[in-house]
Amino acid sequence: MRTGGQILVDQLKIHGVDTVFCVPGESYLAALDALHDAPEIRLLTCRHEANAANMAEAYGKLTGRPGICFVTRGPGACHAVVGLHTAFQDSSPLILFVGQVGREMMEREAFQEMDFRRFFGQVSKWAAEIADPGRVPELVSQAFHTATSGRPGPVVLSLPEDMLREPAGIGDARAYRSVQAHPGPDDMAQLRSMLAAAKRPIMMLGGGTWTPKAVADITAVAEANGLPVCCAFRNQDRFDNHHDNYVGEVGIGCNPKLIERLAETDLLLAVGPRIGEQTSQGYSLLDIPVPTQPLVHIHPDAEELGRVYRAELPINAGMAAFAAAALAMRPVDGAAWAGNLAAARQEYLAYIEIQPTLGDLDLADVLAVLRERLPRDTLVANDAGNFSGWAHRYLPFSTYPSQVGPTSGAMGYGVPAALAAALVFPERTTICFVGDGGFLMAGNELATALQYDLKPIYLVINNSMFGTIRMHQEREYPGREVATELRNPDFAAYAQSFGAHGEIVERGADFAPALERALAANKVAVLELRTDPEAITTRTTLTAIREAAVARQKA
Repeated sequence: MRTGGQILVDQLKIHGVDTVFCVPGESYLAALDALHDAPEIRLLTCRHEANAANMAEAYGKLTGRPGICFVTRGPGACHAVVGLHTAFQDSSPLILFVGQVGREMMEREAFQEMDFRRFFGQVSKWAAEIADPGRVPELVSQAFHTATSGRPGPVVLSLPEDMLREPAGIGDARAYRSVQAHPGPDDMAQLRSMLAAAKRPIMMLGGGTWTPKAVADITAVAEANGLPVCCAFRNQDRFDNHHDNYVGEVGIGCNPKLIERLAETDLLLAVGPRIGEQTSQGYSLLDIPVPTQPLVHIHPDAEELGRVYRAELPINAGMAAFAAAALAMRPVDGAAWAGNLAAARQEYLAYIEIQPTLGDLDLADVLAVLRERLPRDTLVANDAGNFSGWAHRYLPFSTYPSQVGPTSGAMGYGVPAALAAALVFPERTTICFVGDGGFLMAGNELATALQYDLKPIYLVINNSMFGTIRMHQEREYPGREVATELRNPDFAAYAQSFGAHGEIVERGADFAPALERALAANKVAVLELRTDPEAITTRTTLTAIREAAVARQKA
């Protein structure tokens, strides 16, 4: 006989859980008490449920195993929903356990009561409530299988507090096994036939279910067939950017020459990405529902295939299974497109040549230092904002996994994601790009970094505004700025108040020595980079956007 909380924690151990992120609450005290007797599970207490959920999402993105998060009912659950939304859009495995009111109090609007099955229904693969402690092994097993099989994603289990205290005699489940579809021989034969007939093929990588072995296999496939390879938005770590076959990222601020090549290709081999709004350039790159470009779309979720684009060849498969099958396929002669590959590679190399923007502290100069100084296996966490464009364009990725950024575009993600990266890979350098707005959405987690000895370096790009929104304002309503100006603290002093390393950098020449001091500090560090608000993207300024909008309105 064990309590529901003890049964639950025993299932976590069986399923290989080594880390749990939480903000404690009285609604799941029995589960917390059971975790006291499970020292093999690291329990990290966070300062806000949104950050705890984002840490769990980043953990799932980096490991391929479900990130585990516990939050309390009502407010705690509402705070955590942003992490589930990112996990859903980014195809990251995550399981959220939510404390719930006692069963005898339900349907009375008891203290912090919510119907979590309805609340989380639109941002999860499955949401359920465990009303009987005897069903804990069954439903937790289902949660792990659902979160990891097919297209990975978030799952929510509601835990009534009296259920967690109630004893039950029940056997345990066995460790979960992720289920992924495999491509059939007919699929691979048709793929080879289409590839052999092509003259200008391009392979695009992205999405979930990747592993280091799958990345290695797909690299070998690209080499054997001479294929140009691009990566979907914030999925640049699916292929070594230093490789001669790599031709760029398809996202915000994409190389216009790469967009031209994608528009003119006679075979787009999309391996893993949904081809969502950012990757499709606002759904303008491919016609809907039937693309002009012949499309081979490989995706782990059968329901995604044909959802937006009608592919010539849809293949339902996980990335590891497809990459292995493609590697076993007899290569085709890539001589017909060897010239296109070489030209596309040169266009990429020209595009990532660092171009100065403006200001005493130019982010172009910052990226030049980072590109020279950082190890190739550096983990890069990104928040949402225009500042991230400098990293996307100029910072190459070499190792999988090494990029954690929200394709959902959620601000406040970078700070907790960097902590998860530093936790999973403590031997590697972790750098986080985050704006002044996004940093203050989650900067309280510096306390968590110090508490658990996590050592990421945060580059807080401070232009004293919500820069992306200001850019859109100038484009749509030139000269009518409202609500985007920010008054910020001294971020270096803020960091130091936690016991972190903190510095302010205001000139380009001062960044390299500041970075060296941050790397040598041996603790979490914050470098506040004070940049010119005019430097809004790698390619233009606020004034140029405003003037173009005014001219357009006059015309």
